[in-house]
Amino acid sequence: MSIWRYYTGLSFATRVLIWMVLGAVLGLIFKENVLFLKPVGEIFLNLLIMGAIPLVFFNLLSGLGAIENVKDFGTSGIKIIIYYLFSTALAITVGLTMTGITKAGEGMNLKSVPTADVGQIPDVWSIIKDMVPSNIFQSFSEANLIQIVLFAVLLGIVGLNLPADKKSKFQGGADFMADLMRRLVELILKASPVGLGALMAATFAEYGSQIVGSLSLFILTIYLGLSIMVIFYMTILRIIGRVYPFWFLKTTSELYATTVATCSSLASLAVSLDIAEKKLRLPKNIFSFTLPIGAQFNKDGTAIMLGTILLFTAQASGIRFSFPEMVQIVLVGLLISEGSAGIPGGGFVAAMLFAKAFNLPLEIVAIIGGSYRLIDMGNTTINCMGDLVATTIVSKLDYKWDPKESENMALDETS
Repeated sequence: MSIWRYYTGLSFATRVLIWMVLGAVLGLIFKENVLFLKPVGEIFLNLLIMGAIPLVFFNLLSGLGAIENVKDFGTSGIKIIIYYLFSTALAITVGLTMTGITKAGEGMNLKSVPTADVGQIPDVWSIIKDMVPSNIFQSFSEANLIQIVLFAVLLGIVGLNLPADKKSKFQGGADFMADLMRRLVELILKASPVGLGALMAATFAEYGSQIVGSLSLFILTIYLGLSIMVIFYMTILRIIGRVYPFWFLKTTSELYATTVATCSSLASLAVSLDIAEKKLRLPKNIFSFTLPIGAQFNKDGTAIMLGTILLFTAQASGIRFSFPEMVQIVLVGLLISEGSAGIPGGGFVAAMLFAKAFNLPLEIVAIIGGSYRLIDMGNTTINCMGDLVATTIVSKLDYKWDPKESENMALDETS
């Protein structure tokens, strides 16, 4: 009984960590014998995505309805989009640079294999066209986040221009549904320790042995690039946002447990929204827009992986790129990473497109396929961390958000 009391007295994040470590250990020791736990983790993942989609929609409507100055919101929107484009381009460059330093692909003996047709590389107009839904119900059923966000933004703009009496009803309904969906997600998140533990057990049972092997340097290169992005985030947080990095990482730690276990930006979005509102205390009309947009377009972790994979493949194939070609790689990688899906394995398809874009052998994609989950853990974490960092900075610049007030309010609630 004393052990149970001690366990229940631990913080929620600590309990999640315990179950994740336990799952990883069980996966490494018992391997395929613990794969029966995988459906438990998949059910939790499905529940989280089920709650995330309507949460994003109604939270965005509620946040837009709370806007008083549309002009200021437009300025914030432009800032966040510019930041997302810059950070993603920077991330691709980091991936290319780190691979150029480690030369992870040199000495790798790629055997010739037939390459599958993975489709055409999306152009700008194709991506823009695909952003516009023709059937919003289909968008919801397929969890097409960017189409849902666009529909919510257009509906929110219409709501802002309603007469005062109708606008209040619209706002009240959006607030009610947003609160209802938040409560649903909170209920689902109570199963996080067991669900995330089961996912970790299955992951390490299937892929844990591949940590050591021929791909070690490749994986290390990616994680070095991800570490550089974390340093970049913490630096701009301290300089621009006036936020202490340790406090930020501690406050947002629950998100990273989710990203590591789910490898899904979409599934982790519900947790990001919850942290932005309850722990960071960011302005609702900012985070309800920037986080969903970031889940689709801001993929710094995926961008680092794409840059690393491309140069790794080129090194393994004995191909060298000129500086103009490197610039082209960054631009194409930016386009492909923006269009990748925020679900487990979405970056894997993007990697195939990226390699095909420069006529490189797709064998490397098959080689990393078995260890992709290990890579995706870090990618998704950086993807979601970047969204929260960008949202925090815009909140500081445009709404004078004060991290000290957020910290004090959080302490008052826990005391």
